[in-house]
Amino acid sequence: MILLLCTKGAGDFDPGHLLDVFEEQRQRFVTVLQGFGPGDWAAPTRCTEWSAHDVVRHLCDGNMKAAAMGSDDRTLDLTAGYDPRITPREWLTASAGESPDATLSRFVATTGERLARDRARLAQGMRFDVRMPYGPVDWTVRVLHGFWDSWLHERDVLLARDVDHPTGRDATVYATAYGLFIAAAVAAAFGDPVQEKLTLGGDGGGGFDLDSRNGVTLTVTPAIAAGPPAAQVTDALAGRPPGAAVLGDLPAGSRAALSHMANFFNTPVEPSPT
Repeated sequence: MILLLCTKGAGDFDPGHLLDVFEEQRQRFVTVLQGFGPGDWAAPTRCTEWSAHDVVRHLCDGNMKAAAMGSDDRTLDLTAGYDPRITPREWLTASAGESPDATLSRFVATTGERLARDRARLAQGMRFDVRMPYGPVDWTVRVLHGFWDSWLHERDVLLARDVDHPTGRDATVYATAYGLFIAAAVAAAFGDPVQEKLTLGGDGGGGFDLDSRNGVTLTVTPAIAAGPPAAQVTDALAGRPPGAAVLGDLPAGSRAALSHMANFFNTPVEPSPT
């Protein structure tokens, strides 16, 4: 499985396989959630302002918006007002007061709808662009974004409980690839482009060849390799523990550039003037 992700021109990955991996990830997470009691749902997560219940409600919001996706969708477009620190919290107001049982039922149903619609789009050979924080891309990249978000949030819930995250090799490859891709896009937006060949270890490891000097291009060659664990690198890039320490083997310039996204996610939002 070799992946090519680009902000300019066509990428190359298998969206059908991605949907299979996405479905497996959701099935595993649902199985865990089915064993939750009231205290588990109310427990804190790595998202400091969200309980486990809040995280799953957020994933339900993502499901519904992804299912409704159409040509030139601007749900995640910064120029249309999207802010990942603010907008998802605003979406949660629609399900305030929902019981955990109702949320879990909605999570199962909307996950099924989302995946079914994406499979139908693939079967029909649909091609259209949607707007992402880094510009227009084929809608299948939005699926990859959704998987990365889901994978991270599953870890946010499980690792906060000192429970292992049962991710597989392909799942970690997809999440790590997209985490690096979007971190490089954020770095480029800050005027801090990256050109780096990374070797990551653990499940999902391999070679990650990144260049954001003229648009962002990432080529991923999965392999058994020695290096920082891919899953932990993905966490760090998104502002989760263990933080920048896991990127310590990178040259200082690349480490600083790839940390822009984590720093942005962890920057407090200024209150709106009244």
